[in-house]
Amino acid sequence: MMTRMKPSLTLTPRVAVGLGVALAAGLIGCRPSGPSPTSGPTKPRIALIMKSLANEFFLTMENGARAHQKAHADQYDLLPNGIKDELDVARQIDLVEQMIAQRVQAIVIAPADSKALVAVCRKAQDAGIVVINIDNQFDAAVLAERQTKIPFVGPDNRKGAKMVGDYLAQRLKAGDKVAVIEGPPNAFNAIERRLGFHDAAKAAGLQIVSSQSGYWETDKANQVCAAILTEQPDLKAFLCSNDSMALGAVAALRSAGRLDKVLVVGYDNITAVQQLLKEGKMLATADQHADQIAVYGIEYALQLLADQRTPADRETKVDLIAAPSVATP
Repeated sequence: MMTRMKPSLTLTPRVAVGLGVALAAGLIGCRPSGPSPTSGPTKPRIALIMKSLANEFFLTMENGARAHQKAHADQYDLLPNGIKDELDVARQIDLVEQMIAQRVQAIVIAPADSKALVAVCRKAQDAGIVVINIDNQFDAAVLAERQTKIPFVGPDNRKGAKMVGDYLAQRLKAGDKVAVIEGPPNAFNAIERRLGFHDAAKAAGLQIVSSQSGYWETDKANQVCAAILTEQPDLKAFLCSNDSMALGAVAALRSAGRLDKVLVVGYDNITAVQQLLKEGKMLATADQHADQIAVYGIEYALQLLADQRTPADRETKVDLIAAPSVATP
């Protein structure tokens, strides 16, 4: 049995040209709308990824960044975001992944964990995204292990905490008992502030009877401080690694009726502690200028995008803020 062959189709030149035009039009119509992967946006998009927006410090940071973008709207677009609490590391990693998928030009990040965020930020760099580390510095050993360099723009937390601790020490005497309320043990800035407080206590001969984490949060710090007050009836001061925890310490002292007997210092100069400073219920805090930290990172990212310079760390200032009733030395 013979197989019947279909007759071949012979195209005239006019028909062939017409089909070619139609095919080209069809292919064009199937392309996704929007800019091509290589064309890029007319303005760089910079993602600001922060820690807990329940913390006033990061709300201040976000507001400062938004104000800067509004004043420079012709230069860049801002995509700000944060996590629900200081320990939601997985969500912060997910936010970085989202920004990689959206192909932003730069990510400015205050990592919730100094180690866990390094891998995904390296992934962002590999995708051609400029990454700037602010607030909480990435762990140097993990960066080295990943063969990664991510510039840090922010204050020297150890130096800032020592400054606050030195100021407190001038109101105490050698041998006085104090307690340090730390941040999370996996956060570089928490470690640095603890070390700074310990440096100041050692230099002044103060006795650190407890050094525990309040995980940056008011309620957790309140519980820790209440327990310390029960164990240490002659405690003279709390050195708190952020102001949210200082609020917890003040609440614990108020409940124990010892607010006028135990000094409290903090770190961040959030609005909530400014009234306590005025009232003399807190002795001092450190102002690392939350409204500017993200701005410093954004401006540096814009510079790197513009001139492709080799990134390097940049230290920003920290100021001592003392209760006005006590003269600053």
